[in-house]
Amino acid sequence: MTGEARIFPVLLSGGSGTRLWPLSRSLYPKQLLALSEENTMLQATALRMPADAAFAPPLVICNNDHRFIIAEQLRAIGREALTIMLEPVGRNTAPAAAAAAIHCRRQREDAIIVLLPADHVIRDIAGFRAVMDEAVALADQGQIVTFGITPTEPHTGYGYIRQGAGIGGNAFHIDQFTEKPDATTAAAYIAEGGYSWNSGMFVARADVLVAEMSAFRPDIVEAVTEALDRAEPDLDFLRLDAEAFAACPAQSIDFAVMEKTEHAAVIPCSIGWSDIGSWNALWEIAEKDADGNATSGDVILRDVKNSYIRTEATVVAAIGVSDLTVVETSDAVLIAHRDRAQEVKEVVDVLKSSGRVEHESHVRHYRPWGYYEPLDYGPRFQVKRLMVKPGAKLSFQLHHHRAEHWVVVSGTAEVTNGEKTVLLSENESTYIPIGQAHRLGNPGKVDLEVIEIQSGTYLGEDDIVRLDDPYNRGEHETK
Repeated sequence: MTGEARIFPVLLSGGSGTRLWPLSRSLYPKQLLALSEENTMLQATALRMPADAAFAPPLVICNNDHRFIIAEQLRAIGREALTIMLEPVGRNTAPAAAAAAIHCRRQREDAIIVLLPADHVIRDIAGFRAVMDEAVALADQGQIVTFGITPTEPHTGYGYIRQGAGIGGNAFHIDQFTEKPDATTAAAYIAEGGYSWNSGMFVARADVLVAEMSAFRPDIVEAVTEALDRAEPDLDFLRLDAEAFAACPAQSIDFAVMEKTEHAAVIPCSIGWSDIGSWNALWEIAEKDADGNATSGDVILRDVKNSYIRTEATVVAAIGVSDLTVVETSDAVLIAHRDRAQEVKEVVDVLKSSGRVEHESHVRHYRPWGYYEPLDYGPRFQVKRLMVKPGAKLSFQLHHHRAEHWVVVSGTAEVTNGEKTVLLSENESTYIPIGQAHRLGNPGKVDLEVIEIQSGTYLGEDDIVRLDDPYNRGEHETK
C-alpha cells in the first residue's frame, strides 16, 4: 500500500506520437524518447513529482506493447510504479481517468489523483509544483482543477479554456472549453484575454471525479468498474479485463466531465510547457545557434538558417537552406518545411495503408530482456545483433524451421542447448539445431552482446515455440 501517501500521480502513456515520425513509432512512441533532455519524457514526467511521503509512486496507464520498456525506464530513475495498468484497447482519457480514480480510491478513500500526460515538456519545475500545490488544495474543496497554460501566440493546435469568476488565489471557475479554433478565433481569444491553453493536466479527489463522471457518463464508470473488478495481475502489471474495457465508450475527460460539471476550475500558469506536438514545437523550445538552427547528432551546416536537423545514425550535411526539418534514423529520413510539420501524420497514414512497417518499429527492436538489431539477410539466412541486459534471459524456446549460431562479442552468456547449460565468453560460440530447445541468458553485471546467425527455410519472428517465459508474454509477442 502507500502508507501516508495521499496524492497519486497518474501518468497517461497511451499516445503514439505520429507527428514526430520517424523518431517516434507506435512500438516506441515519443513519451519513451529523450527528445529535449537526458531523460525520456516519461521519466521527466515522473521526476516532476516530489519524492516525499505525501506522494505515492506513479500509477502508469499504457498499452500492452510498451509495458516492459516503461517498467525499465522507471526503475532506471528510482521511481518504480505503484501499478502499471494495461489498457487492452485505447479509449481516450475519460476511461483512463475513471480507471485511475476508482483504483486509487480503493487504495485510500480520500485519495487525490494528479493526471499527467507522459509526453509533455515543462521547464519550470518549481512553478509546476507551486501550481500543483494550489490545485491539490482546491481539489480538497471539491474542485476538479486543470492547469491552464498562458498563451504566447494564437496557436491553433491547442484547445482553449475561458476563465470565469475567481475562486481565490490564482484559480477561476471555467466558463467554456473550445476545441482547436481557427486562426482568426484564436487571435480573437488572445486579444480578449482571459483564455488559457488546455494542458490536459488535471487534479481532483478520486471520489469527486468518480461521482461527477457517474452523473454524466455512468456507462463509462460502469464499464471501467467491471474492467477493474475482473482485472488480472501479471508480474508487475495489472491487466484490465479486455471484454469489459472494450465495451467502454471512448471519450476525453473534457467532453465527459469538464464541460458539464459545476466543479471545473482552472489555474492559469506560465511554466515553460509544451506538448511537443510536432517537430516545429521541438525546434521552438530547443537551444539554437546564431542562425536559429537547432541540431542534434552528427550535423554539418553551411549557410543554413532557422532549421531543425537531427541525426541518429549517420552524418547529415545541409547547405544553403532555411526553415527545414530534417530528421534521420537508420531506416528513414524526413525532410519537410517547418510550416508543414503537422502533415507528418499523413506520411504515417500512407505507410500504414501501404502495409509498410516503418511507422510501427525502428530497426532496433526492444524486448524485456534487451533488444535485437537485424544486420544482414538473404535467401535462407539472417544475421542479428542481440543485447541482453545483466540478469535477463530470453524465453526457453525452440524453432521448427531455423537453426541458430551464436557468437559472443562481449560479456558472458549462459546458454542452455538441449539438456546442457554452459557459459560462453568473448569469441566463443555455439550452434542450436532446428527443433532444439534452447535459452540465452546474461548472468553477468555488464551487457551481453551476441551475434546471431539464423539459417533455414523460414526466418519469421513467429517461428517461436515458448516452453517457458519469465515475462508471461502472449503467443503474438515475439522473441
